[in-house]
Amino acid sequence: MSELTYSFPGGTATLLAREQLARAGEWPEAFRTQCKDHRYYEIIERTLANDFQYKYLVLRDTAGVVRGIQPVFFVQQNLVEGVSGAVRKLIESVRRKFPRFLTMRILMVGCAAGEGHIGALSSTDARWFAGALHHALPAIARAGNASLITLKDFSAKYRDLLGCFSGNGYTRVPSMPMTCLALTFRDFDDYLAQLSYGTRKSLRRKFRKTDRLARITREIVTDITPYLDEVYPLYLAVHERSPMKFETLTKEYLAQLGREMPERTRFFLWRMDGRIVAFSVCLVHDRTIYDEYLGLDYSVALELHLYFYTIRDILSWAIEKGLTFYCSSPLNYDPKLHLGFDLAPLDLYVRHSRTLLNPIFGRIVRWLEPTRHDPVLRHFENAAELWQ
Repeated sequence: MSELTYSFPGGTATLLAREQLARAGEWPEAFRTQCKDHRYYEIIERTLANDFQYKYLVLRDTAGVVRGIQPVFFVQQNLVEGVSGAVRKLIESVRRKFPRFLTMRILMVGCAAGEGHIGALSSTDARWFAGALHHALPAIARAGNASLITLKDFSAKYRDLLGCFSGNGYTRVPSMPMTCLALTFRDFDDYLAQLSYGTRKSLRRKFRKTDRLARITREIVTDITPYLDEVYPLYLAVHERSPMKFETLTKEYLAQLGREMPERTRFFLWRMDGRIVAFSVCLVHDRTIYDEYLGLDYSVALELHLYFYTIRDILSWAIEKGLTFYCSSPLNYDPKLHLGFDLAPLDLYVRHSRTLLNPIFGRIVRWLEPTRHDPVLRHFENAAELWQ
């Protein structure tokens, strides 16, 4: 798609490729306050193919002043990723005759590998920016032959700001949430003391078993490049077990993350007898640690309870460093429930690019939304926040 400029009441929207962003010197300011700043978006475009077509929407007011830059991407998406049971069997039976059933080209707004944020240059521009996006996206979707428009994984904190979407043509549904834990503890033992007796007893038994069977050491690095051949298969092993897959990381992503964002990137490595048996990709920003991706050697991971071992070490390190929050990526909710985490809701805002079809599609979206198929979510204390 060549450069496209669309006029709307209040300004213009121009769709650019990354190499064209050089003319928009404001780009580094768009996500300056976020953990995943402009460098992160450039990294994922360079390193995550995934059949994503990356673009950047530059929004200007009537005076020609850039008020914000929003990353977007086009993707052919399976709308029932993560749906299971009888519904999935029914859909698969239809797909044997119609392979593209419930698979559509989508214009997605946000981040291809993480939660979405508004790309306004300042907080005072945010409401104008949200309204401008609402005006511009349908024309961008039609030009890109996209059937759907989706704002992907935007935090619940944006609900008021994005009310111009949910109140005007878009259906807001919950996406699979992140989880978080306030680090108000003196140390890990103090954290354990806050958990239920059963969970506390179970964890201590797991840790004793691990210490009895193996001597595991921990290392933290900002550059994973020397270890890529060891850790990448561990990431793939966890990724392939996931019931829901969107992006797939590459070795290049891991390498560039440490090189381009060294002050925020922490790779935790756990070794047994010299070999790496677990690793975690973390980002640290504004006194919060984000536990993004995990890799495990499943030849020993289950017996040694490495998942819980990694969480213990990361939490211990974060508390020691004086961080105030631990956030983890979506999925694997059952252990996080017992570990006392809270849900951090993320939302999808979805509409069909054809106005006449949108009322019908809005009902379908509510039926397909992913949280319906994970019964554990409803047991979190703040589960109601997903649907508020």
